[in-house]
Parts: sequence; structure tokens; C-alpha cells
Amino acid sequence: MFEETTVEVPKNPRKIVAFDLASLDTIGALGGEVTGAPLDSVPDYLEKYLADDAFNAGTLFEADLVEIESQQPDLIVIGGRSSALYEDLSEIAPTVDLSLRGSYTENLERNATFLGEVLGAEDEAAAAVSEIEAGIEEARAATADAGTGLGVMVSGGELSAMAPAADGDTGRGARGGLIYDAFGVQPVVDDIAAATHGEPVSFEFLLETDPDYLWVVDRDAATGEAGAQAAAAVLDNDIVAQTTAARQDHIVYLDPTAWYIVFGGLDTTQIMIDDVLQIAG
Repeated sequence: MFEETTVEVPKNPRKIVAFDLASLDTIGALGGEVTGAPLDSVPDYLEKYLADDAFNAGTLFEADLVEIESQQPDLIVIGGRSSALYEDLSEIAPTVDLSLRGSYTENLERNATFLGEVLGAEDEAAAAVSEIEAGIEEARAATADAGTGLGVMVSGGELSAMAPAADGDTGRGARGGLIYDAFGVQPVVDDIAAATHGEPVSFEFLLETDPDYLWVVDRDAATGEAGAQAAAAVLDNDIVAQTTAARQDHIVYLDPTAWYIVFGGLDTTQIMIDDVLQIAG
């Protein structure tokens, strides 16, 4: 459970440090810019939201406290992987944790509204949220007619079946369930978590459950794993070829950075919507 903490946040902060990439995304989409971030983890499509002289604040998990303090930021935003940094960072500047909690759309609206207020971009935030929510509804309409689905994470040549989030799930559990929880895909089995026991699944599992669609996230591509076999190559075998999804060309490869690394920002959610809407053409 999250502890509620009241933080006095400055309006129109001059220097923002964002460890949470979804917040970097939303800040930029609302017309702001970020002065410090874990630069090695910022995807190409979000680099435009960094200040020209942006400094490297550390990694997604570890802050460069000396460098951050020397830069004297006005606001620090954390979330997800960086949540554990709260105590150390809050000693430097007002720090807010915008981790995913509750439903994806509620979380997106809450965080965009908050950042809009911070940036003095309330109207822009409201318009952006409305547009994203309409896009999600369009995507859910597409999945409603698509039959059953199974989200699959591919890493190191192995498969993991993604399951809908359980009550109270945050972080990894909530992220894995997005294809079902946010985008309305009907799980191919009632309780994926119980069916897989949280373990990697076999190619035979895909054939046995035989979903109408496979929704695939290439984790190694998201993390930049050197020499890793691409998800499409891992799934290119005689067993998978027998599945309904393969025979009907219903294997959908999702943007790995959006779905695994960033998920939660405005631009990123539009990428996710577009991924799902591939099936509507």
C-alpha cells in the first residue's frame, strides 16, 4: 500500500528532475521540459522534452545525489522503479511519487491533471486526457470484437504469459495486465496467473490455450539486451505456427519501450493505442 504524503509543490518550477519516464513524457506533452533525468534510459521519442543542457540524474534505480543537489532543482518526480529514492531525494527538493496505482486511465488522468496544474497548463491537460480516453475507448471497441487474447513477454528466448492485474497491483503487476485491464482484451483462460503459476510458459501452452490473438512484448528489445534473439524469431517455430493467432496473422508485436519501460505518459499511451488499433484495419 502507498503511504499518503503531503508535499508542497512549486508552481511553474524552473528546474524539474524526472526519474519517472511517464512523467517526463507528460510534462513535455503539456509544454514543459525536464532539466534532469536518467539520460541513458530516455527513449528517442522523448528526448525532445529534455532541456538542451539536461544533466544525467542517475539511473532508473539509483540517483546521483551529488549531481542533483548541485543542480538545485525545484521539483523532483519519481515513480515505479525509482520510488525507493523518495527519502533521499526529498531532502534535496520537493519530491512527488506518481507511480501507477489504481486503474490505468484513472492514473493517467490524475497525473496529467496534477502536472498540468504544476505547469499552469490545466486546459491543455484536460484536452489531452479527453483525447487519450477517447482513443482508449476506440481501442477497447476493437478488442471487444477480437475474441480471446494472451499477452506474452519474450525474454532470453523464454515466454511469460501476462495476466490481468490483481486487486491492489502496482508496478510490474499492473504493467503486465495493461493489455487486458486498460485495453479490454478478453483473457484466453479465466485465471492466467493460476494457470501459469507465475512461471515461464512453453510454446505448447500457446497451442493448448489457443487464443485468437497473441499480444507480444519483446523485453530484451526494451532493455537493449545485447545479442538477444528477437521475439519474432523466438515465436517462429512449428508449434506456434499451428496456433490460431499465427494461422490468422493475429500475432501483434507491441512497442516494447512503451509497454515495458515508459507506460503511463500521454505520448506513450497514444503509441499503445495505435498498437492495439493495428487489429482494426
